[in-house]
Amino acid sequence: MIQLKVLTPTQTLVDEAATQVRAEGLEGAFCLLLRHRDWVAALVPGIVGFTTPAGLEQFVAVDQGVLSKRGVEVLIAVRRAVREGDLRRLRQVVDTEFRQLDDQEKAARGALARLEAGMMRRFLQLGEGRR
Repeated sequence: MIQLKVLTPTQTLVDEAATQVRAEGLEGAFCLLLRHRDWVAALVPGIVGFTTPAGLEQFVAVDQGVLSKRGVEVLIAVRRAVREGDLRRLRQVVDTEFRQLDDQEKAARGALARLEAGMMRRFLQLGEGRR
């Protein structure tokens, strides 16, 4: 069995056995099985699927991140992730949660850009005052 762990900065979202893990990286979709060699991939935002030993399909929506397979362990480290058993419901949760966070990040980036611009203007004014 593969031991799958999905980690965010604040929690371990998944820590359980799986027979296979499916994800999408920069070079396309892939599937990992226990017998596959060690692997590292940069993940794109999307759905990670895995099959439990009982044959149940489970899904985790992930933001961009990194997947690492070493021996029997598959670690996925991402900034944001949401787990849901129903794929249709997962899409709704992702739309709601990820879109809200994206809007907040855009606002924060805008505020930071304004602060940086103001600081640069002050530096220029200080430089002009010394002439």
